[in-house]
Amino acid sequence: MVKPTVISIFAGGGGSSLGYKWAGFKELLAIDFDKNSCDVLKANFDFPVWQRDIKGIIPEEILSFCKIKKGELSILDGSPPCQGFSTTGKRKINDPRNELFKEYIRLIDTLQPKVFIMENVSGMIEGKMKGLFIEIMQTLKSLNYHIKCKLLNAKYYEVPQSRERLFFIGTRKDLNIEPSFPIPLNKIISVREALENVPKDDNIKLPRGKMWEYGIKTKPGECVSKYHPLGHYFNSKRNRINSESFTIEKTFRESQCGVIHPFENRFHTISEIKRLCSFPDSYILFGKFEERWARLGNSVMPKQMYHIAKHIKNNILEKVD
Repeated sequence: MVKPTVISIFAGGGGSSLGYKWAGFKELLAIDFDKNSCDVLKANFDFPVWQRDIKGIIPEEILSFCKIKKGELSILDGSPPCQGFSTTGKRKINDPRNELFKEYIRLIDTLQPKVFIMENVSGMIEGKMKGLFIEIMQTLKSLNYHIKCKLLNAKYYEVPQSRERLFFIGTRKDLNIEPSFPIPLNKIISVREALENVPKDDNIKLPRGKMWEYGIKTKPGECVSKYHPLGHYFNSKRNRINSESFTIEKTFRESQCGVIHPFENRFHTISEIKRLCSFPDSYILFGKFEERWARLGNSVMPKQMYHIAKHIKNNILEKVD
């Protein structure tokens, strides 16, 4: 069988691309606006990478460059920036990043891939953001696709991290196959298992001051905010060694935001974060500590995407190609 194809929009640091590669896909093109993300993609993969604003991309330009016709692409993958929906941020309804999903939908409508996959944060279905979620679902359902959306936790797909994300899967109606999701695995990988023989790396200790004062009191499984009189530092947590990691968020700030090692008074190293995000030790990252952390924390987890891509390949694409 010829390898199924994928194009990644909002490709980020390559978590999805790695999952597709492991599942036997051929990536034709990856697109992202961020230079650091594009540099990481170019260093780890041999497919073409465009550093472009999706708003300025004409779908026919993609078809011509990738030498494919409308309807031939196996999967169009995209994770529109989600900070406007995130429960860890200010959750602004009018955040312009919330509108980027419409650009992705524009490409779906023109490229007509057999399948599309869109990932976003769980905050999209909570509170004041739920209206936007309904709008997204209505817009997707207006396309020529059967649509399903499901909240999946990466910890059930060989990722040693509790990380809930929404996945939208659409299958083109002429394929006559409903979208479906991989069955969760029973095995949970603990922090201890994930960090076995992890490479040594530079580490950042808890900074002296309030973070140190409250951080050293924080027990495994607890949030630093428990010890702050006003509940500050809620984005800093100490991992447990015998269970999966807390969610690795995009933002790392030494003074207030990061996941702390289970029994050492320091934040996890980049080598450890790679393991907790299911990236290989050899994966190349660039920039300052916080930039490398961001590439990992903002990614779709590679092992989770591997299981999703493999499921779609076996249960949808191989039945129609």
